[in-house]
Amino acid sequence: MKILKYIAIGLLIFGAVFATLYFIKTNSKPLVEYKTQSPKTQNIEKKTVVTGTVIPKDEVEIKPQISGIIEKLFVEEGDLVTNSDLLAKVKVVPNEQSLNTAKGRLSNTLILLKNAEVEFKRNQSLFDKEIISQQQFDNAKLSFDQAKQNVINARSDLQIIKLGSSGGSSIANTNIRATVAGTILEIPVKEGDQVIESNTFNAGTTIATIADLNKMIFEGKVDEAEVAKLIIGMPLKVSLAAIQDKEFNAELKFIAPKGNEEQGTVQFIIEGDVHLDNSVFIRAGYSANASLVLEKKDSVMAISEALLQFDKITNEPYVEVKNAKGKFERKDIDLGISDGINVEVVKGLSMEDQIKVWNKTEPIKIGE
Repeated sequence: MKILKYIAIGLLIFGAVFATLYFIKTNSKPLVEYKTQSPKTQNIEKKTVVTGTVIPKDEVEIKPQISGIIEKLFVEEGDLVTNSDLLAKVKVVPNEQSLNTAKGRLSNTLILLKNAEVEFKRNQSLFDKEIISQQQFDNAKLSFDQAKQNVINARSDLQIIKLGSSGGSSIANTNIRATVAGTILEIPVKEGDQVIESNTFNAGTTIATIADLNKMIFEGKVDEAEVAKLIIGMPLKVSLAAIQDKEFNAELKFIAPKGNEEQGTVQFIIEGDVHLDNSVFIRAGYSANASLVLEKKDSVMAISEALLQFDKITNEPYVEVKNAKGKFERKDIDLGISDGINVEVVKGLSMEDQIKVWNKTEPIKIGE
């Protein structure tokens, strides 16, 4: 009996020890305590960033009025010029066919002039003797005067073909001058290059490109999903890759009526006037980013996007809110606009709700 008693006591002691160790082990696991956040009232702006370049508002290409060879360049890229400044001089290389035609025309007009002079002198003699009428004499004089003018015109045409200008011309066509004030952006020719005149059938050779660098525009492309939200006159913030920690104000002035497909998406060109200051020098062609506010709401209920969870089946957003018992329960919510960090809550929460920071990471324990 004593042995059975001792066995029973031993079992009781063993059970008590086992229960105590199990209780200690189960309660030694730390409880995961989640932080909470409450909604807050703030302003939210939905923005988009457009990549592009800053270019001059107006670029003027200077072209020659006569074909020839560049004899001398008087400016370099980057020079400031004013209207009528001499940029280059063209040496005329006459076209043999045009030259031969002009010489032949001059010879013909000289022959006609000689004949008209003889006819005029004959009619003048007859008129002095009162043999012919005043009208006949006037007709002979008119023909003589016309013949003299034709010779003058033929000589001028020949001189223009040979030298590029007539002797009485105040500005020679061979002198290429600036038509606007600005900065020389590009000179695509060099001395000795042959150039072609600008005419109805040919655009001509560009000798220099001039632009006013004080009037710049931003040019970029936006996706078709966002172009409908743009409005002419809306403000832009332009930042340049070449100039750090500085933004320039701009105003949207143009939205292309037609888009172009690029890599499977339709892109629309936009332009905005950039408001410059004298603190920095902007060069044509700088790469730039423009930030546009597509939508803005003031003083709305908002939460951090990091608090959101999404249903695996419906993909609808929800959050977990702490209840009166200290436990978290699911609440479905309706969302408004987002700036990528914070999102507007349209329906489903109150300002007093404590939302679970659900994606809290736990430290990794070595040896587990």
